[in-house]
Amino acid sequence: MPQLTDIRLTEVRSEYEQIDYRSPIKFGGRVVNDVVLFNVQVDVETRSGKRATGFGSMPVGNVWAWPSLVVDTPQTLEAMIQMGNRMVDNANAFRGTGHPLEITQQLSQAYPAISTSVAESLQLAEAAPELACLVAASPLEAAIHDAYGRALEKNSYDVLGEEFVNQDLGAFLSADFSGEYLDRYTSRTPKTTMPLYHLVGALDPLTDADLDTPLEDGLPETLGDWILADGLTHLKIKLSGDNLNWDVDRVVRVEAAAAPAQQRRGCQEWHYSLDFNEKCENVQYVLDFLAHLAEQCPAALTRVQYIEQPTHRDLRANPENRMHEAARVKPVVIDESLVDYESLLLAREQGYSGVALKACKGHTEALLMGAAAQKHNLFLCVQDLTCVGSSFLHSASIAARLPTIAAIEGNGRQYCPRGNEGWSQRYRGMFEVSDGTVATSELTELGLGFSPS
Repeated sequence: MPQLTDIRLTEVRSEYEQIDYRSPIKFGGRVVNDVVLFNVQVDVETRSGKRATGFGSMPVGNVWAWPSLVVDTPQTLEAMIQMGNRMVDNANAFRGTGHPLEITQQLSQAYPAISTSVAESLQLAEAAPELACLVAASPLEAAIHDAYGRALEKNSYDVLGEEFVNQDLGAFLSADFSGEYLDRYTSRTPKTTMPLYHLVGALDPLTDADLDTPLEDGLPETLGDWILADGLTHLKIKLSGDNLNWDVDRVVRVEAAAAPAQQRRGCQEWHYSLDFNEKCENVQYVLDFLAHLAEQCPAALTRVQYIEQPTHRDLRANPENRMHEAARVKPVVIDESLVDYESLLLAREQGYSGVALKACKGHTEALLMGAAAQKHNLFLCVQDLTCVGSSFLHSASIAARLPTIAAIEGNGRQYCPRGNEGWSQRYRGMFEVSDGTVATSELTELGLGFSPS
């Protein structure tokens, strides 16, 4: 039954901005030197006449979302920009009303056609995959959820129950969720603080000996420097996935660089996550890696909290890559493959024991997959896309409101600090790290919990 709190979209506006990185980041065999942010504003009006404007922002992230073998990187960037623009046009033409969960679901029905249309207009060898569609739509989704909360003068995480949403979770996921709403799987207040996962990229210097050309910009330059400056306790290590000796050695070297810095801090306990960026040919590579690491540096293996999706993102095309044996050693989380509830169930069947959520896949998607992961007792984490400014705060707000998530990744301050300008002055506890944590207690404002000005 329609609610007086239902909204309609009255106007949608968008813009793009490009920001250079402080230093390059390498993942999946590709190097990224800058970010293009897609910023969206959405005006809404409730059935009862209340109005508000919401804001959403997200890196376009084409290198991660669309690592094509037949379309080059500048083309995937242009295609995703055009997709974002057409999604905005589609939203401006939308005449439906409802809760943001319902509106974003209805809008998403047009995304495959938009992807195909953009590929045809640019004469691309392939259309954008579903993951790239989700990323292109994510700032629009964020802005809709943000505007809804503002119109009702509430935080967006407090308007997910039966009194606001017209359909239960059974309509979005499966009959197993009938009678349930997202307020069951989210918290009414954010966690006070959360540990921050700091990225150790494949190109990042671990010690002074690795510094070929110091940046000398006032920020830390080596891993040890970062640990001492920010009090880090959580490190995400990028690995190659196709060079076993290098991967094992990299973790051993990270441990060797981290241990003296942690000792200086008097810290006895810190943690790692491992990211192969899907480059492992099969699960045996992961098992061999774990075995070698156990032999060469058992302390480092003990610190590993989880492993991100190590093999190809196309689960159906690679059914032999079953993670059961690896997951018995450490949690293995689905990342790039996670695009809907069906993919979550398939990953669970193939042995994945956890789920990585990303704000860049859409706010609705993150909330729904977070609920599904909790329902199925899966390990949960929230990961980054070198999010800066608003997009980082958005990602943090998700992590802070899902009760089983213990840490958040955020590497924008490392690679693109310029993108945090303005935001870091208003939310100092989220951007100025001294004890390895961020102050998610700051994210309690209307909408998604923070404001662009």
